[in-house]
Amino acid sequence: MGIQTHNPETTPSTDMSVPLCVDLDGTLVRTDTLVESVVLAIVKSPLLALRIPLWLARGKSVLKHELASRVVPDSKVLPYNEPLVAMLRESHAAGRTVVLATAAHEKIARSVADHLQCFTSVLATTQTLNLKGANKAQRLEEEFGAGQFDYVGDAVADIPVWQKAREVHFAEHNAALEQRVQQLGLHVTESWGATRPSRFRLFARMLRLHQWLKNLLVFAPLVASLSVFDLSRVGQSTVAFFLFGLCASSIYIVNDLVDLPSDRRHPRKKLRPFAAGDIPILTGVMLAPLLAAGALATSFATLPMRFSLTLVLYLVMTTWYSFHLKRVVIADVIMLAALYTVRIIAGAFAIGVVPSFWLLAFSMFLFLSLALMKRFTEVYDLAQKDGDRLAGRGYVGSDLRLLGSLGSSAGFCAVLVLALYINSPEVLVQYKTPQALWLLCPLMLYWLGRLWLHTERGRMHDDPVVFASRDRITHLVGLIGAAVLATAATVRLSIA
Repeated sequence: MGIQTHNPETTPSTDMSVPLCVDLDGTLVRTDTLVESVVLAIVKSPLLALRIPLWLARGKSVLKHELASRVVPDSKVLPYNEPLVAMLRESHAAGRTVVLATAAHEKIARSVADHLQCFTSVLATTQTLNLKGANKAQRLEEEFGAGQFDYVGDAVADIPVWQKAREVHFAEHNAALEQRVQQLGLHVTESWGATRPSRFRLFARMLRLHQWLKNLLVFAPLVASLSVFDLSRVGQSTVAFFLFGLCASSIYIVNDLVDLPSDRRHPRKKLRPFAAGDIPILTGVMLAPLLAAGALATSFATLPMRFSLTLVLYLVMTTWYSFHLKRVVIADVIMLAALYTVRIIAGAFAIGVVPSFWLLAFSMFLFLSLALMKRFTEVYDLAQKDGDRLAGRGYVGSDLRLLGSLGSSAGFCAVLVLALYINSPEVLVQYKTPQALWLLCPLMLYWLGRLWLHTERGRMHDDPVVFASRDRITHLVGLIGAAVLATAATVRLSIA
């Protein structure tokens, strides 16, 4: 019969006297523990990347054994196929023999089994045998006999096992795999697993396209130099925007891979595509370098050399942040602020102008305030749960007051820089009515004060830039600020 959609209110229509064998990677968990182990090992010790090919050359079982002796994914936070787990627990409670039969290393398999407490026994890869495909089929046939067990799997590698099983079960609906199985004369009895989001939404979330809003900073020098009507410069800034977007997405992928364990412990970040198992980790491992390489190649071919070198600097800084600085208190937020400022410097180089000292100073203080706001929100969430330490970071709940004090002070330093700029000789040359720019100061004071008030009350999104992009008051403040700038630049008013 065809695939059935699992209804959690019904019990499995299978013979409870027949052992039920379940695969791990892609079936019981919505991830590949081998790929995760590789990522975890390299994050822990980057030089291991040189040894992994040597282990693989000796066989997959050796590779898995060497990795498992160094790192084991945390079974408590793995993205489980919850409908399948519920069925396994129900079957185990009813007295059925439930077996975890996996190509994952036995250390990982036993960690999962100990956590779920619904398996009668565990069959897994050892140092000498990779329990996958034909090897797994042979082992299960020896253990239970041909046609004397049911098997839940998810991939082509499971076909030899299904050919020896009594009933074929899928981890989730897979039309292409079902067709291939049916061509072999087998029939899928049942599938388990929730419906995944659309592929477009998953990739948009993986690339964090909404975070590209931050790259609008490359247009800041265009506006500051009053070149918004210079089509050539507008085109260069637009290309710079997209190149920064590709590089940023590349680093977001790397960051999500590095942060997998801590993201899975976070109430919101656990829903990210890699943490939730919605997108294979291998996809991220392959896509991140391709995005970065494509952006750099395009940059060197189309934009000034100084912009391209700044883009390289941005990639180096973000990589350093992802692998180390994000765990160093205070240094992490300074680096985040610097990354915003680098976007402005790159935007200036893209259109061939010199970055303004005033713009860079204003940017550094403003974005230091927003970076501290982001950390404040994360620590605030921690304090609400009576937690002690922020996973993947160096902050503790008692740091809340200091973060708020530093963040609000940095914000108001940005307003002070703006006030000093308005009174500088450069403004008298660039603007027809520079006095009008003073209206920007109370606007900034109001905006920053309001954001920090939201933050202190626990209403802030964990990324203040994204919060601001969706906030109507921020939009209104931005429109008023733009009107003030346009008036100051184009209209000559007599102000006594």
